[in-house]
Amino acid sequence: MLGLEKKDFRLLLIVIGLTMFAPFILNPFPEGSEMAQFNAGYPDLMQRFVIFGIFAIGFNILFGLTGYLSFGHAAFLGVGSYAAVWMFKLLSMNVLPAIILSVIIAGLFSLIIGFISLRRSGIYFSILTLAFAQMSFALAYSVLTPITGGETGLQLALDDPRILGVSQTESGNIPVPALFGLEMRSSYELELGAWLFTFNAGYYLAAFFMILSFYLAIRIFRSPFGMMLRAIKSNQTRMSYTGLNAKPYTLAAFVISGMYAGLAGGLMASMDPLAGAERMQWTASGEVVLMTILGGAGTLIGPVLGAGMIKYFENIFSKINETILHGWFAFLPDGLENFVVALIYPFIGKGWHLTLGIVFMLVVIFLPGGLVQGGQKIMGLFRRKKPEPTKPNATEPAE
Repeated sequence: MLGLEKKDFRLLLIVIGLTMFAPFILNPFPEGSEMAQFNAGYPDLMQRFVIFGIFAIGFNILFGLTGYLSFGHAAFLGVGSYAAVWMFKLLSMNVLPAIILSVIIAGLFSLIIGFISLRRSGIYFSILTLAFAQMSFALAYSVLTPITGGETGLQLALDDPRILGVSQTESGNIPVPALFGLEMRSSYELELGAWLFTFNAGYYLAAFFMILSFYLAIRIFRSPFGMMLRAIKSNQTRMSYTGLNAKPYTLAAFVISGMYAGLAGGLMASMDPLAGAERMQWTASGEVVLMTILGGAGTLIGPVLGAGMIKYFENIFSKINETILHGWFAFLPDGLENFVVALIYPFIGKGWHLTLGIVFMLVVIFLPGGLVQGGQKIMGLFRRKKPEPTKPNATEPAE
């Protein structure tokens, strides 16, 4: 089906099911209950799950297949965001042209950076990409202020010269991004008993692009091109001895990965038409590295799981405060309650980075294959080996 093997097609169906039913899956607890704070089924966070999933999928094509570790991929995310916002300002509030331009601009930018950076390998390649990303951040933050908006960021204004759309709505407000009239912020709420589920137009657009990105990643992984990238990661020197030049393949992987990042940046601007230099900072590049390694570098679904986990920690786990902890442990005697809260508090709220760091450390030590390897081990525990049927006329070999 769709040119995929049975196993890959089943994996694609799992991803489709998870994204389509995310409003139900991410809201397991009733509204108003003490556990409702762990619900992650609101539009803004669901959009982040799939957008950063796209970002991580693209990064995995470079790092997971070729072994080239880039510390500057956030530059393409930022460039994609800026391109999308400029498309909104100059042409139309339709998100499709903005997303297409984001992918194209990010691809051209990654072609230039990749052509220079890939002259080196190993740590030197990583440092070069980091240098380019920091240069891009500095340019966006201060030098190119008329284009990027500087530290305040690039945003829409009431006097934008929009060619195929109005600069102001009838009520005098700035128009919002839409897909042929369907606004990205449009949401439908479904109330079932004590549960409240939100279905957002922007989320499902981003989810569609993530499914498409995941499908393309599968095709790349299983293609002869993907096999060449694996050969580069395995032994580039031996590959060169056969007469094959690895540079065109690594450059192609770098550009494809950059275009994925540009797509993620364009979608971020489509959900919230604002582009800032902070999206190009080295911390954003380091975040996608963590996502990929945490989920499982070189696997198909691993980067998506890693992106979801980090964004969940950042947006949900970080909101647990001391008051909530006292509510949880109120059944304990006062002295013991205060002790338990004091023991747990450094690991939650503002200390969520500490917990994430411990989880990352444990994954790297005990699960080098990331969360995917952990899932495979758990599934292996539930699988029972079926005894092989004995052949009736089988003869035992003589000793």
